[in-house]
Amino acid sequence: MNQTLLLAIVLIPSLVIAIVFHEVAHGMVANMLGDPTARERRRLSLNPLRHVDLVGTIILPGILALSGAPVFGWAKPVPVNARRLNNPRFGMMAVAAAGPGTNFVLALIGALLVGLVLPDEARVGQPLSILGFALFTFISINVFLGLFNLIPLPPFDGSHIVEGLLPDGSARAYGKLRPFGLPLLFLLLLVLPWAFPGLGIVENFVLPPVEWAQEQILKAARFVAGG
Repeated sequence: MNQTLLLAIVLIPSLVIAIVFHEVAHGMVANMLGDPTARERRRLSLNPLRHVDLVGTIILPGILALSGAPVFGWAKPVPVNARRLNNPRFGMMAVAAAGPGTNFVLALIGALLVGLVLPDEARVGQPLSILGFALFTFISINVFLGLFNLIPLPPFDGSHIVEGLLPDGSARAYGKLRPFGLPLLFLLLLVLPWAFPGLGIVENFVLPPVEWAQEQILKAARFVAGG
């Protein structure tokens, strides 16, 4: 099979599943903590069409993956009204943490499947088949998405967690960065590495913890495989 076609067949469903579950988790936790906005707007659904942004979820990540650039994207954000939460400060932190937490759970499920279905590949820690490639890609995407969203830069989930931990005055000042979050993201991930090739933010600061976390999760696969 053509390698580019195989990558697309594996990458797109993995990315869609990771993003949809991530967004639904935000809405479910918000609903449990007093804000039914996502439920009222029918966003507590696993139907990808309710969450997928054509450009942010499929086109941009696909282009970045095929060009060898850092892969990132976005979905249609699940609406959350902090004022409707029972405890807005804690609630926003919990809602934000739910998305990455769900991605880590999905990655663990993927690792357990590798251990159960492909024990030889679990023991060597790398794919040896198309199914293995699909499962390892699924694990990688979920680990990456989970950690990437914990970056403390608006509009990522990590920014809501940091904002909730800061004193009120500092939180308000930090919140003023929110309109500049996306331009800063493009500057850090695309412009700076292009201008200064040795300054790869993803390669130097994101991938090392992603690789470490992925290795920890793959230990579950080896454990299940008995190796």
